[in-house]
Amino acid sequence: MHNKALADELELLVGVAKMSKYAVSESGDTLEVTERPHGGLSLVLADGQQSGRAAKVISNLVARKAITLLAEGVRDGAAARAAHDYLRTYRQGKVSCELAIASLDLETMTLVISRNSHCPALILESSVLRVWDEPSEAIGIHERTKPVILELPLAANTWLVLLTDGILEAGEHNGAAFPLADWVRERMQSGPVSPADLADAILSQAVALDRGRPQDDMSVLVLALLPRVTDDPARRLTVRFPLPPY
Repeated sequence: MHNKALADELELLVGVAKMSKYAVSESGDTLEVTERPHGGLSLVLADGQQSGRAAKVISNLVARKAITLLAEGVRDGAAARAAHDYLRTYRQGKVSCELAIASLDLETMTLVISRNSHCPALILESSVLRVWDEPSEAIGIHERTKPVILELPLAANTWLVLLTDGILEAGEHNGAAFPLADWVRERMQSGPVSPADLADAILSQAVALDRGRPQDDMSVLVLALLPRVTDDPARRLTVRFPLPPY
């Protein structure tokens, strides 16, 4: 009862910002979201090998597989392993994809984070930021690849940042590496910020470090569990999707 009452006082806010590699029209990163059948929400971020159309095909395939299973009630770790098996079979173990899943699970009353990625997750709890960089492998190549999984209790002022390697490695080609954890810590300490604002700020900084020409596809996903400030029960999703010239 205590956990249920606590969850009733919280709300999940999500911000996403993404951009394709410079001079490449299509991003090789894919983000999908679904409601969980037992309550809650899952978000899947997939980064296909390389960039452009070929990478998009792979990340779409992986994200769709994972999101379909999650929507059917399959647990996060099993969904990630199934996506690996599917990609490895489909492409004969020759193509990889990095995968991250974040789930607000109202059945277990936890925030579940699953990674098959060399990119760390940033977790902020009660103003303490930690980098969860437990080693994990991209899916699609090795036979027994499985995700690393972390479960956090639902608690107010818990933030999670997931990203693809275009963000992590921004600036490296010109000797201006992105000190991501320190940068996020300073940004959070500088004043109130929303998940959407933080996602935009991280992307903008990464693009600036690449001198306005992203060297890889860039995606950042920010989730925050925050105290509810209104009794409004409506759920909302806002999307901005600029169209290419035609």
